Order: sequence, then C-alpha cells, then structure tokens
Amino acid sequence: MAGGPAMTSDATIDLSLAPGERSSWDRPSWVVFAWGLAELLLVTNPLQVSSRLRILVLRAFGAEIAAGVIFRPRTRVRFPWKLHIGARSWIGEGAWFHNQDHIYVGQDAVISQDTFLTTGSHAHRRDMALITRPITIGDGAWVTSRCMVLGGVHIGANALIAPMTVVDRDVPPNTIWGSNGARGSRFS
Repeated sequence: MAGGPAMTSDATIDLSLAPGERSSWDRPSWVVFAWGLAELLLVTNPLQVSSRLRILVLRAFGAEIAAGVIFRPRTRVRFPWKLHIGARSWIGEGAWFHNQDHIYVGQDAVISQDTFLTTGSHAHRRDMALITRPITIGDGAWVTSRCMVLGGVHIGANALIAPMTVVDRDVPPNTIWGSNGARGSRFS
C-alpha cells in the first residue's frame, strides 16, 4: 500500500514501522535516562520513605509540585516535566503517572493507592502511532484506590471516583462516579 500503514496480508500492523517512538519525551535521551535512574532509586523505591526527598527529586526534573503535597513510596512518574500538582494534595502509594502528555492535579486532591493515570494510546486502526491527551483532576477531587484514568479526561472539582473505576469520560464536579456512571452527589 503506497502511503498507507504497513500491514501483513491479514491486516496486522507491522509494529516495527509504527511511528512515535520517543516522540513524547520532550527532553534529550540522557535526561530521560537520568530520570529513570533517579526514579528507581528515590521515587519508586519502597525503602525511601521521605515524601520531601521524593518531591525534591521530582522538582529537580521539572515537576511542578506545590507546597504541602504528600507523595508516598512506590509511585511512578514517566516524565516529571509533564506533572503538575496543586497544594496540599495527597498521592497514594503505588500511584502511576504514565504521563506522555501533561497531568494536572488540583489542590487538595487525592490520588489513592495503585491508581493508574495514562495519557497515551495508539492509532489502532491506522499505524499504531502514539496519541496523547492530557488529564485534568480538579481541586478537591478524590480518585480512590485502583482506578484507571485515561487521557483526555477532566475530573471535576470535588468529584469522587469509586474504587476500581475506569474513567474514560469527563466527570462532573461534586459527583460520586463509578464504573456505571454517576452515583449521586458527593456532599448531599
């Protein structure tokens, strides 16, 4: 196919030809590799118990983290220069920011244990090119444990996401949101 995706006879996309490798890095290779080492030793490491040190390292690599944030052990951040967290927010143990695009967390927000936030996907019908969209989590929102938040989502202020929910669409402010959509108002 001239100009089209490289496919085998059964329409399988040849992944060796997929565009986008390293397209989301936005930094030289040495910075990405240095970050990987710092993340392993000082951020993801469960033996490193200091939230202050973890935040200091994230900021040194470009994360915007406001005052009073708590950042627990075993967290992962793909690209700290694309992470923005407001004042007094809590990041639970094992949270994973797979941020190939920007993730914005408002102030006084909570991202609970083992929650996965991913801003990337692929053009699965075409050529598997990387597609990224930012995530925004409003002030006072609480994404409870083991949730998955997908790229392009905006979680409104003071919304509460029920445990184990996949958030694939915008969530209105002040709502309790679960796998089947809205479950009521958070503060009524």
